[in-house]
Amino acid sequence: MAESELGARKTAVLRAVVEEFVRTGEPVGSETIAERAGLGVSPATIRNDMAALEELGYLTHPHTSAGRIPTDLGYRRYVDTLPAGGRLGDAQRRALTGFFAQTMRDLEEVLKGTTLLLSRMTQYAGLAVPPAMGEEPILRVELIDMGPTVMVLVVGQHGRVEKAIVDRPRDLDGQAVESLERRVGDAFRGRSLPEARARALRLAGESPPAERELLMVVANILAEMQQGMRGEHVMVGGAANLADEAAHWRRETVRRLFEALEHESEILRLLRGVAPDEDVSVTIGREHPSTDEWQAAVVAAPFRAGEMQVGTIGVVGPTAMDYLTVVASVRAVAKRLSELATELGA
Repeated sequence: MAESELGARKTAVLRAVVEEFVRTGEPVGSETIAERAGLGVSPATIRNDMAALEELGYLTHPHTSAGRIPTDLGYRRYVDTLPAGGRLGDAQRRALTGFFAQTMRDLEEVLKGTTLLLSRMTQYAGLAVPPAMGEEPILRVELIDMGPTVMVLVVGQHGRVEKAIVDRPRDLDGQAVESLERRVGDAFRGRSLPEARARALRLAGESPPAERELLMVVANILAEMQQGMRGEHVMVGGAANLADEAAHWRRETVRRLFEALEHESEILRLLRGVAPDEDVSVTIGREHPSTDEWQAAVVAAPFRAGEMQVGTIGVVGPTAMDYLTVVASVRAVAKRLSELATELGA
């Protein structure tokens, strides 16, 4: 229903009810809206509008209260009418600027900090799904001569770094290690872990025994990395903030959400559902089986390296969420992450 069909005043009343309920956690009465919203109409008129909004499914009221609270449909209507370019508050802007002013080169470490940043900016729990290493192109592979040992260093295009130290083959001197490193670098650059491992095995079959031994070690390391990084996982920051929302959530609902965060799979399904071309995705209550069970909302956004989506960030909190702040925060953090991921992948 467009605003013209609902009416500008009813839209304003709904917005005022949502924002007051988010602020207080208490059912909202018509007199409160008349006092706080500045609509220039009487409580009786607002009461009629609230009754109409309830009939349309945007509001409901507890049996023990004359005040009303938003439904999931009411929150959805509210979110859909938020300004597209919502601005961050001063505190959120300072937190964002301070975090990204740090020198950070490992994207996974950045994402761990990002979940805490989102939690600080919104007072809910921050979420992040990093790129899977098995799908991340390799930026470079280095073989570093350390005397009796060789360090194998694998750097992903989006900043992930993995290393292993192995015994140097007896018949391979430092010059031969450098030569082999050049061949390996040219062969592996821009390839995924499975492709790089296949290349290492092929090179091993074509190389003299001393080089073959080291290349087989490299292939095994790549296989172990691929196995270890195969499963996606969710990073969570500030989950304790969810317990502070007891006024808005039932204790059982909080328990179920903490279980979901522990098991990850439900959160992963939600975050995987964010389309690469979406700006910010908002899932509210009954719009998804998981958020319906938790009586929760998830605000998420993809971040990219260039044109390629490499991960997702988000915030989970109650349906009675400060959507204006959360949407603006997630959008701003995703934009800065995309800039950093593009820089790391350059």
